Amino acid sequence: MSSCLFCRIASADIPAKVIYQDADLVAFEDINPQAPLHCLVIPRRHIGTLNDMTPEDATLVGTMHYRAAQIARERGYADGGFRTVINCNADAGQTVFHIHLHLLAGRRLGWPPG
Repeated sequence: MSSCLFCRIASADIPAKVIYQDADLVAFEDINPQAPLHCLVIPRRHIGTLNDMTPEDATLVGTMHYRAAQIARERGYADGGFRTVINCNADAGQTVFHIHLHLLAGRRLGWPPG
């Protein structure tokens, strides 16, 4: 999708502070961080929302979570704890309609969120 911000980041048409990438995923720092570690993990393939997933996408979303845990471990936050969040649609706070997992760590995170 040529107009999708995250598709354009995944294809390197728009610069981002990429911290991980492979054939399926890209992880980059959030431009408005809410914690000392706040990055987004996205699939390279466009999936608008969790509602748009197919059964074949389940493994990809699991891999997004696995990669987030690896990033938290590499950055030294795994033992202290971290949060992963995927918002689905506007009422939940999704503003870019390309699924993305927020990884937040490095400060105490309240519950319930927002």
